[in-house]
Amino acid sequence: MQATRALIVYCHPWAGSLNHAILGAVESSLKRDGVPYDLIDLHADGFQPAYDQKELSLFSRGETNDPLVSKYLGLLKGCDMVIFITPVWWNEIPAMLKGFIDKTMKSGVEQAYTEGKFGVIGHLDNIRKAYVLTTATSPRFYLRFMAGNGIQGLFMNATLKQLGIKHSKWIHFGRVTSASPERCKAYLTQRAEAHYTI
Repeated sequence: MQATRALIVYCHPWAGSLNHAILGAVESSLKRDGVPYDLIDLHADGFQPAYDQKELSLFSRGETNDPLVSKYLGLLKGCDMVIFITPVWWNEIPAMLKGFIDKTMKSGVEQAYTEGKFGVIGHLDNIRKAYVLTTATSPRFYLRFMAGNGIQGLFMNATLKQLGIKHSKWIHFGRVTSASPERCKAYLTQRAEAHYTI
């Protein structure tokens, strides 16, 4: 089933990276399939991932003094599919993407979650599917079984599910530093030809 609106959350600082090429391939796929989308480019936006004292003082009220946080939450609540494009650094998502989760996921009925008796009740259930596209020097089996399972176990099956995003798919490109140009090109072709659906 085709999404009515997608959101790409892109987290990489270098335009010459494979991640940036993956972003272009995903955008090509969405355009080909006629799926409207918005793009959050955390580094290009100059997003500040760490709380300052003032913003942390607003946390308990679900408020922010960062206009990007308000913008990002609005985009999340206005889509039904989200595509994360990120490297894996030291077995987990980078600090920039972790800061995006930390700061954007505000508590409150009209926000990302509320606190229930037994934990977090997610309100991003408008997002019916999440794709998590990662690159790393480590292969997928190593990240899953030998390095703490930070992507599938923690980010997808814990954090995203807590926020109400119940269905997600992990697509990983490992051994990136030793990958041949031919292997990279083949992977980019796969990403451009793929259909991102809900």
